[in-house]
Amino acid sequence: MSHILAIDQGTTSTRALLFDADMQVQDSAQEELTQHYPNSGWVEHDAEEIWQSTVQVTRAAMSQVATAADIAGIGITNQRETVVLWEKDTGKPVHNAIVWQDRRTARMCDALRDGGHEAMVTEVTGLLLDPYFSATKIKWILDTYPGTRARAAKGEILFGTIETWLIWRLTGGKVHATDATNASRTMLCDIRSGTWSAEICALLEIPMEMLPEIRDCADDFGTTEDRLFGGPIAIRGSAGDQQAATLGQACFSPGMLKSTYGTGCFALLNTGTEPVASQNRLLTTIAYQFGGKRTYALEGSIFIAGAIVQWLRDELGMIERAEEIGPLAQQADPAQDLVVVPAFTGLGAPYWDPDCRGAIFGLSRNSGPAEFARAALEAVAFQTRDLWEAMQADWQGARETVLRVDGGMSVSDVAMQGLADILGAPVDRPVLPETTALGAAWLAGMQAGIWPDQEGFAARWQVERQFTPQSDESQRAARYARWQKAVAAAQSVPPLD
Repeated sequence: MSHILAIDQGTTSTRALLFDADMQVQDSAQEELTQHYPNSGWVEHDAEEIWQSTVQVTRAAMSQVATAADIAGIGITNQRETVVLWEKDTGKPVHNAIVWQDRRTARMCDALRDGGHEAMVTEVTGLLLDPYFSATKIKWILDTYPGTRARAAKGEILFGTIETWLIWRLTGGKVHATDATNASRTMLCDIRSGTWSAEICALLEIPMEMLPEIRDCADDFGTTEDRLFGGPIAIRGSAGDQQAATLGQACFSPGMLKSTYGTGCFALLNTGTEPVASQNRLLTTIAYQFGGKRTYALEGSIFIAGAIVQWLRDELGMIERAEEIGPLAQQADPAQDLVVVPAFTGLGAPYWDPDCRGAIFGLSRNSGPAEFARAALEAVAFQTRDLWEAMQADWQGARETVLRVDGGMSVSDVAMQGLADILGAPVDRPVLPETTALGAAWLAGMQAGIWPDQEGFAARWQVERQFTPQSDESQRAARYARWQKAVAAAQSVPPLD
C-alpha cells in the first residue's frame, strides 16, 4: 500500500491525483463542473454531478497505476463554504448545492448586522457576517422548503460542506463528519473550542442535529464502499482547499504566508496556536488541527482571480485559452492605464461589500484586448496587496514575509512578476504547483504512516523560481493609489433595487 489518492473537489472542476511513496504524481484525471446561475448573484452546483464526477475521476486516476489494495489512504480537499442539505434515508439533496460565491443571503446578513449580532458572530467564529459563509445558506434552504427544519431537528435532513457530502457518499452513509478547517468556514463553529456554537445555531434556527461531527484534519473518516473502486480504501485526511494549500506549501511556522490563485484568491498567514483578531476585516480561521490542537491563521479572501481570465475568454472572447493572457498583457500600450475592479459577485476582504459590482476605469478609444489582459492580471495583484497591507497592520509577524504562491495563475511568469512588483516583496513558486492536492495527500499519507511528519515534509519543499520586485517604490505607490481610488469609485455606485 504505497500510493495515496487525493480528491480535489473545486469550484470549476473535480480532480483526482494519485501519488506514489515519494510524493510524486503518477496519474490524474479531471472533469469540469456545470455552473448554474438561476438569478443574478446566485451560483449553484448539482450535488449529484459533484458526486458522480468524484467517482469517475477517481476511477480514471487509478485505472492505469493502482488498485484499491495499493492505496494506503484518501485525502479530500474541497471548495469551502458551499452547502449541501440532503435526506438521510435517500441521500437525495434538498436543493442544489449553494456555492460559496452565491450572494442571495446578503439581505439576511444585513438584517443580522442591523440586529447587532455581528460582534458576537465574529468573536465566536472569527468571521464576518457575509453571504460567503455557509450558515445563512443553510438557513435559506430551511426557510425555503417547508418542513425541512422540523425534519432536520429529527436528524432526517443532514448538512455538509462538500467534503462531508463526499465522505458520506463514499462510506455509504456510515460517516457524517467534517474536519476542523471546513467547520471553521461555516460561521457556526466556535474556533477556540473547536465545537459547534449552540448560540449561533439558535440565532439562525439551524437544528444542531443536522451538523456533522468535527474531527482532526488527519483522522479516520471511514472506508469507501467496496463497489466504488474494487475494494475498500481508507479515508484518512480532509481539509478545505485553502488550508490544504497551506499544508502543501509547508507553512507550518508562524509568519509563513501562502496565496492560492484559483477561481478566487486566498491568502493565509500562519499565526500560531492563538487566534489573532483582525482589526482590518480579515478573517480568523483554523489553519489545521492535529491531535485536537488547533493552529490558526489570518485569511484574506478575494472572490475573483482566475475567474477574471475566464471572463476575458468566455464572455468577452478576447482570448481562446487562459495561457494566452500573459503574452497578450505584455503587448499592452504602456501609455494606457486601464483599471478593472472585478467585483462580479461583490468585493471580499478587506472591503466585504456584497453590493459592489465590477467597473472599468481609464478606457480610451485605443483600449483593446492587450490592455484588458494587463488590467486583469494587475487587478489580481492589487487585490493581493490589499490583503498584504491588512495582514501587516494586524500582525507584526507578517512583516518581511515571502509570499508562497500556487494555483493555476501562478504558472504565469508575467502574472507572478507583476505580483512581486506591486507587492514590493519576493514571490516564491514551488516546484510542485499542485499544492492543494499535495496538502490533502500529505494528510492521508502522514496518517497512514508512509509519508513524513511536518518537519520532514517541510524539508522537502523546494522553490522552482523566486520573483523579485523590479519596479521602484514611487511607481508602485502611484499605481496602488490609483487602484484604491478605482475601488472607492466602484463602491460609490448604489445597486438598483
